[in-house]
Amino acid sequence: MTLFDSQDLFQTDHGDPQVQLVRQYFMTKDPDGSRFAQILRRTIDQLLDGENTGRYDWNDLHKTEKTHAGTLVEINLLREFGLASGDDLDYLIEGIEVDCKFSQTEYGWMIPPEALGEICLVVWADDHKKIWSAGLLRADKQKLTMSGKVTKRGNRDGKFRLTRQHHTMVTWIWYRQPLKENLLLHLDSERRTEILSKPSGQQRVNELFRKVLQKRIDRNVIRTLAQQSDYMARVRDDGGRSRARPALRPEGIIITGEAASHRAVAQALGGPVPQRGEFVSFRVAPALPEGETRPAAEIGGSLWVAVECTEPTPAAAPVLPPR
Repeated sequence: MTLFDSQDLFQTDHGDPQVQLVRQYFMTKDPDGSRFAQILRRTIDQLLDGENTGRYDWNDLHKTEKTHAGTLVEINLLREFGLASGDDLDYLIEGIEVDCKFSQTEYGWMIPPEALGEICLVVWADDHKKIWSAGLLRADKQKLTMSGKVTKRGNRDGKFRLTRQHHTMVTWIWYRQPLKENLLLHLDSERRTEILSKPSGQQRVNELFRKVLQKRIDRNVIRTLAQQSDYMARVRDDGGRSRARPALRPEGIIITGEAASHRAVAQALGGPVPQRGEFVSFRVAPALPEGETRPAAEIGGSLWVAVECTEPTPAAAPVLPPR
């Protein structure tokens, strides 16, 4: 589901056949924008580098890191779509030179002199608002404004930007699409503090699955909380009672992952189903022998239902099948 239907609202290519060709290229390669969205999510996570820094908020990045975002977006898109590099600009798409520009604010792209008159792939993403956009722009110098401050010699920084009245110059490919949620960023402050205040990576991971029930949790969240290279070990059953699955089982909590059997359990419980690289935790209790109306999953030969955190769990949670 999208926030806006770009196909209905932004069909115009401004009569530019090259813009039409490049737009059609991306629409053919990525009809729903899912690949593009994954690249932007991955690039933001790459910049945050949670495994080494514990960061989850774009605002905590250094200025130089934010500036580097444009280069990473350009490189990651090139790799994802197998694009060729242009002679003068970033890409060669359908024989057309295209420059890639990323901005942290909508319509905030800075256009260099070498891109004037050429097509720019303009990209914007906001982790706080959970949205992103990508479009195409013919960089018409007559419709752009010189950016930067005038120096004593009368020079500016040589780049241009869109003026407000010319925002319609952009031909959108995808407009204000949902960006996969950065869970730690959007978690309520009380629960986030409870999780982050734990002294060890293992304790933080355990608290995450204890406090965030029936919600898809990306493995990058585990990486940020564990802050170690083998971060997935913090979840697994093997290797010690302190790990998340065995540690939370006495509290009636199961942690489903991407395995087919786990996905089947999550679906049967009526909760979110983890996708690739995701987990969903549930507090469960044995299904009532008679009159049970809640969705039930068979685990270990018995029926179990998902319960709220305020409900009692009269038994330890069962062991999930390994696959």
